[in-house]
Amino acid sequence: MATTTETAAANRERLVIVEDDPITRTMIAGYFSDQGFRVEEAETLAEARRLVRRVKPELIFLDVVLPDGDGFELAKELQGFSDAGIIFVTRRDTDIDRIVGLELAGDHYVTKPVNLRDLLARTRSLLRRRKIERETARRSTTITFGPFMIDLLRRELATINGDPIRLTRGEFDLLAALVESNGRPLSRDYLIEVVSNRQGDVDARTVDALVARLRRKLLGASEPGVIATVSGIGYKLGIVAERNA
Repeated sequence: MATTTETAAANRERLVIVEDDPITRTMIAGYFSDQGFRVEEAETLAEARRLVRRVKPELIFLDVVLPDGDGFELAKELQGFSDAGIIFVTRRDTDIDRIVGLELAGDHYVTKPVNLRDLLARTRSLLRRRKIERETARRSTTITFGPFMIDLLRRELATINGDPIRLTRGEFDLLAALVESNGRPLSRDYLIEVVSNRQGDVDARTVDALVARLRRKLLGASEPGVIATVSGIGYKLGIVAERNA
């Protein structure tokens, strides 16, 4: 029978660091081990491929410049056999690199020197989001609210008559969070986390702007109360949502 310590170790979230600089790798590994993660390390793309298949991590820290190739190429490969989140951690800080990384497979793009507390915050936010996505996938992914129907898996919004409503990534993520909460108020701080994944610098004004844009798009269906403001807190869904069988 497994001991309590063994069970706790097995349940720790698994993290793979792909980094050829031993000082940076050791610093990140030590910090995240202290934060309760199960950490594995790789110096090259070849090592990383083998390690990811064996460990099946929840999250990968991936450098872009590695001795045997490009981290962007590995990110594309990983999509074929891993559902781990990817945070690029690299010295390459041009806008083109950042855009390429996020469009390929990255969830965040962090430049060196690394702020460990910021990296930890991004990690926890990403892992929470991934957990919600997994739980959503196990349930029906289509929800009806008022005259609208949202498909959380296909990331589509339409009227119940089948007319599509085009949303940006940030607009969809924010609306999906409100629909999932089904009338429970969500704070602006929480919604900042929800939309910060690929939005760059996000603050309360960003959330307010996304809500304003959503309201304009949904007002076309004559439903002005879809998103209600909760004074001193944030926003909530103003109509009842029902998950479809």
